[in-house]
Amino acid sequence: MKITFQGHSCFTIEEGGHTIIIDPFLTGNPQAVSKPEDIKVEAVLVTHGHADHLGDAIEIAKANNAPIIAPFELVNYCTERGTEGHPMHIGGGYDFPFGRIKLTIAFHGSTTGTGAGGDPSQTVGNPCGFVVTMNGKSVYHAGDTGLFSDMALIGPVDCALLPIGDNFTMGIDDAVKAVALIKPKTVIPMHYNTFDLIKQDPEEFKDKLSDFDVAVEIIKPGQSIEI
Repeated sequence: MKITFQGHSCFTIEEGGHTIIIDPFLTGNPQAVSKPEDIKVEAVLVTHGHADHLGDAIEIAKANNAPIIAPFELVNYCTERGTEGHPMHIGGGYDFPFGRIKLTIAFHGSTTGTGAGGDPSQTVGNPCGFVVTMNGKSVYHAGDTGLFSDMALIGPVDCALLPIGDNFTMGIDDAVKAVALIKPKTVIPMHYNTFDLIKQDPEEFKDKLSDFDVAVEIIKPGQSIEI
């Protein structure tokens, strides 16, 4: 399985000729090295409606004739704007041609728009995380979330993608606790340094995990790892 960091919380995952993207915030993302038109996928997964996660999902889904996979209310929002969609909800799983998706809880919010000008803010259900299993390999994308003890029920997984930016999500210390609960083989920090409010040093995160049995991969946008 090949995992490519696209910046912020966006990743593409490839396995066995299949490719999906999660939280495709590319336009307006100062970290992104890819453009929406560069993305070729068969599904678009979105954890919640905030602009730095929903991002270019609608454009990418339309261009690829790919469904948006997300919580029910967010899928409705997207299909009303012309996309295909597969609605899901917390705790549910589904077997797609590319692999299995299961939704987990995430402690955060989920609204679209900014509430400014002609872009009214809408509540679009609950936020989520995803456990993606493709050809026997599992990846947990936590979405935007605070720490919660039921993370112990999610793992173990091959790879965990965890926010460390603080302020809006877990910070470094809570993300270290999350690793202890999830017990992934590999962890990749995300949702940091995109904006000043979430500025963090990922090397500090790695140092605090030095006694853990986990590989910490700090990768730059456009870089990939294989698990």
